[in-house]
Amino acid sequence: MPITVTPTAIPDVLVIEPKVFGDDRGWFFESFNEKDFAAAIRQPITFVQDNHSSSKKGVLRGLHYQMEQTQGKLVRVCYGAVFDVAVDLRQSSPTFGKWVGMELSAENKKQLWIPEGFAHGFLVLSDEAEFLYKTTDYWHATSEQCIVWNDATLNIEWPKMDVSPILNPKDQSGLSWAAASKFA
Repeated sequence: MPITVTPTAIPDVLVIEPKVFGDDRGWFFESFNEKDFAAAIRQPITFVQDNHSSSKKGVLRGLHYQMEQTQGKLVRVCYGAVFDVAVDLRQSSPTFGKWVGMELSAENKKQLWIPEGFAHGFLVLSDEAEFLYKTTDYWHATSEQCIVWNDATLNIEWPKMDVSPILNPKDQSGLSWAAASKFA
């Protein structure tokens, strides 16, 4: 298999590392292979949308999720570096209310699989970053929710920055963990 799959502290959230082929000309890797990915997560997945964002240092996006048309996400960085976070919103899960975070970068080429039932966000660590992600369902604006990034109950350990996080109005007014909708 040309990818390495490593479970995180939340076993359903997986680190996907592609096999990189390099020589004096540069490098190559498969960023996605449906057969290998389905084997890695032990189920077939259909992605319906690819998203690509660009952000400057200190931008914090999240913690976002949708209550309808829930989305699984395969996320990666093609330029720069981010600290990526997934929060388990599944009340039936033994890891309900827990979070995992890791650095994703163009250099380490790691990807993170975040299944349905999680809130997701990231903080840009480099001067700029380009973030790519595949989703298993379409954006559903009316059911989108946001948990505030610095909720005291979740106590996410974001990396220390020399600037305050840059947030859009939606993320500034995110819900507390207690007020946020959860999944069964």
